[in-house]
Amino acid sequence: MEAIGSSYKGGLKNGRMEGNGEYTFPTETRYVGETKDGMFHGKGVMYFQNGSTYAATWEKGLAKQGTFSFADGLVFQDKDWDYCDGYDRRFYSERCNGLRPAGESQLTDADPPRVIPDGCYDCGDGFYDPSSRVVSTYTGRFLRNADAREHEWLVRTCRKARDEIVGHDPDI
Repeated sequence: MEAIGSSYKGGLKNGRMEGNGEYTFPTETRYVGETKDGMFHGKGVMYFQNGSTYAATWEKGLAKQGTFSFADGLVFQDKDWDYCDGYDRRFYSERCNGLRPAGESQLTDADPPRVIPDGCYDCGDGFYDPSSRVVSTYTGRFLRNADAREHEWLVRTCRKARDEIVGHDPDI
């Protein structure tokens, strides 16, 4: 595991994960829960770098049933999902706390929004630098290289560090 950047703390049987333990991926995503025969098996929770969680029942390494919760507390619903649909585009925090007064728009669900390094994009799990095609965590650790498809999507859709004025300028 260490050779690929992963680590495991917990029970072992015949050199394989067995019982309760904690498996950490190279991206710092962690699984905490039951394992059997070297696989996630039983009840366990995935803790993602951005604060989201996935609590599930696992069978031979596959999630069979679970609940995904976003970092802000919003719980994903497979049916009758009414969050961020065509009729209601508010952020979850705006649904919980109400809208701000006119002129004080909220750019992201995080308040205040993260400061994006020059020339980079905020892609949800870190910052993307299009010149190197690298996604790094918000603390600067390497996450992944973006392929051509991800690069195109990130540049087209993600919030970018800007040097121009965005929004109302009272001096104009």
